[in-house]
Amino acid sequence: MIDAHHHLWDLQAVHYPWLMAKGVDRFFGNPTPIQRDYLIEEFQKDARRMGFVASVHIQVGAEDAWAEAKWIQDVTDANPDWPMAQVVFCDLTATDLDNQLDRFQTLQTVRGVRQIIGRAPDEDMVTGTNNLLQSEAFKSGLAEVGRRGLSFDLQLIPELMEATAKVLAMVPETQIALCHAGSPHDRSEAGLTKWAKQLESLSTMRQVKCKLSGLGMFKHDWKIEDFRPIIETCLDQFGATRCMFGSNFPVDSLYSDYEKLFTAHHGIIEPDLHADIFHNTAAQFYGL
Repeated sequence: MIDAHHHLWDLQAVHYPWLMAKGVDRFFGNPTPIQRDYLIEEFQKDARRMGFVASVHIQVGAEDAWAEAKWIQDVTDANPDWPMAQVVFCDLTATDLDNQLDRFQTLQTVRGVRQIIGRAPDEDMVTGTNNLLQSEAFKSGLAEVGRRGLSFDLQLIPELMEATAKVLAMVPETQIALCHAGSPHDRSEAGLTKWAKQLESLSTMRQVKCKLSGLGMFKHDWKIEDFRPIIETCLDQFGATRCMFGSNFPVDSLYSDYEKLFTAHHGIIEPDLHADIFHNTAAQFYGL
């Protein structure tokens, strides 16, 4: 099996400003318990016990995106028994975008780029990242990513899905991985109904795959049945061949251990869909 969405960090090797901020609660909770090194050995121990044999590392807000990418390449080189692809951060509006992408593509683990469009409504009002959807440079950057055979990991909130679909229609060659099932932050019945409708604007686009990941970020005291309507909606709309599992560890370790998280997903998903969701989709999408 492949874990298609997780993070690692060595606080001596790479600086993460958001992670080291003190006394700042985030939409995903209080980060204090994860303000420590989270290395490949700890991740592998949990993942291997559940049957995982490879993974995809997703950029996680390093001050220096190249330093993070190079460190992940070094970690992968030092652990040849654990295949790991990575998705790096790159500002697609940058004037030197070509040079940045050229540099990233010297690393054999690099498969894609992530530039977050939306995290949570309150935080987005401060960061202004939603405005990327109006940027012509961003659209051009998305097209360039696709031309290079790279994918784009899309993180946003449901309110942005329809506008994002219009942008993605302009770059049909760029393959998209929707992070965290589109971040359904309103877990009320009405909120999930609205999210499911908004999700259709992306699920009808064949270039978009969906990650069943990060489902605890907006429901910290979750129970297994809290995940069921989200997972089942994603499967109904995308199908198993366009869905993949990601642990979002160590962020989701704030709410449960790895075994509990995996078991929740594994139990909800029908056994005949396991091969696609826990391996095949990620293997094909990220070239693992």
